[in-house]
Amino acid sequence: MLITSMKIHAILHASFETVGSIEGWALENGHSLSLTHSYLGELLPGVGDIDFLIVMGGPQSPREGDIYPYLVEEMKLIRDAIRAKKLVLGICLGAQLIGEALGARTMRSPEKEIGVWPITLTEEGRGDPLFESFGSTFDVMHWHNDMPGIPEGGVLLAGSVGCPHQAIRYGEGVYGFQFHMEITGEGAKAMCEHCPGDLRASRFTQAEGDLLGSDLAGINEKLEIILDRLIKK
Repeated sequence: MLITSMKIHAILHASFETVGSIEGWALENGHSLSLTHSYLGELLPGVGDIDFLIVMGGPQSPREGDIYPYLVEEMKLIRDAIRAKKLVLGICLGAQLIGEALGARTMRSPEKEIGVWPITLTEEGRGDPLFESFGSTFDVMHWHNDMPGIPEGGVLLAGSVGCPHQAIRYGEGVYGFQFHMEITGEGAKAMCEHCPGDLRASRFTQAEGDLLGSDLAGINEKLEIILDRLIKK
């Protein structure tokens, strides 16, 4: 299948968070990448201006739409993008927003997860081409307290001991990952610096030194494989 240059648009929710390794992947493959910092009041693009919508993470919660009204606008764009059969990927908060946009409420995760911990694919996840050859269990980066809901028609692809809703296929070309695979070493340092309170000890909170010493580059490489597979769907 011939893949042409895609117009990728990412929505960001915090000054210290970036698209991480997604930027390098997009540039290396000849795709354009534009950004909206919605928390700064920047306007979202029209659905006709994008081929692939990526909704990133952030400290906000979809359960607080009255505090963060721009999240309501993001959910409208997500619905429009899905109706227009665009590719849509939600990461962490972004996954929760996709679920909310499709009628599933965000929930509190049974455990806070901070750091590099494994996820386990479900039977449906093992059969999804995005995760082919990854094995049943593999490490990803986590930084969350909540998890996305699963709307009617959604398929659970992966879970973990601390959080049962880790990866969801919401529809053809529409996925949500509660975990992070895009965070680079530099990005992890920024997260630790800006969110030190999140590192308070818990069952699934990694010590800062262990977190920063993890193989984030290997996780980034797996994400590039996933992105390559997604745009070929």
